[in-house]
Amino acid sequence: MIEIRNVTKSYGDVRVLDGCTASIETGSVVVLCGPSGAGKSTLIRCINRLETFDGGEILVEGLSVGAPGANLSTLRSRVGMVFQSFELFPHRTVLDNINLAQMHVLKRDAATATARTMALLDRVGLTAHAHKYPGALSGGQQQRIAIARALAMDPVAMLFDEPTSALDPEMISEVLDVMAVLARDGMTMIVVTHEMGFARQVADRVLFMDHGRIVEDRDTTAFFTAPGTLRAQEFLSKMLA
Repeated sequence: MIEIRNVTKSYGDVRVLDGCTASIETGSVVVLCGPSGAGKSTLIRCINRLETFDGGEILVEGLSVGAPGANLSTLRSRVGMVFQSFELFPHRTVLDNINLAQMHVLKRDAATATARTMALLDRVGLTAHAHKYPGALSGGQQQRIAIARALAMDPVAMLFDEPTSALDPEMISEVLDVMAVLARDGMTMIVVTHEMGFARQVADRVLFMDHGRIVEDRDTTAFFTAPGTLRAQEFLSKMLA
């Protein structure tokens, strides 16, 4: 499904990704964790070319993401992305926010797009808010709208870049619950998060990054019960304290 092969990236003299390699199988849920500045968000953004990379290769369903002439619109419609800060259009209703890319990228007519939008709003528990503007919603509701918007493109995989980091504590669970349902439904997911409870319950594998490198790639139980590096042990002792 997604192959990351020896990916490197630098900002000037700073190496932010250093030989990252991993495989994400169809239907798996992978949590990407590690200390701040480890390169997690940079790596996940490279998968759909929101960030360029200097060396190595990323393949999504056989498509080389960094290849000259790669169709980035198609790539980004197939690999959904949910950001920390929602990225909703404040001057458009919830319905319009979710319909927009369906109509312009997938070329769905308004009725078809709206039917898909309403089905997804029902899935995330927000049908009553279809005609509201994002500013009238809580942070947790806005993030669920952002998830619905990504799902409207019928992606083969979803990327989540710290989707709960901008939320108040009481709103975090409503977003994680939606993500857990997606995982149970078989959606391929890569999740950058510090929510270790979510990782423990939902992830199949954990990739632990430090200083731009993937220093552990282990099944979830093994990572939490017997991390293989001192750095991961230190990280978990702080996160689970």
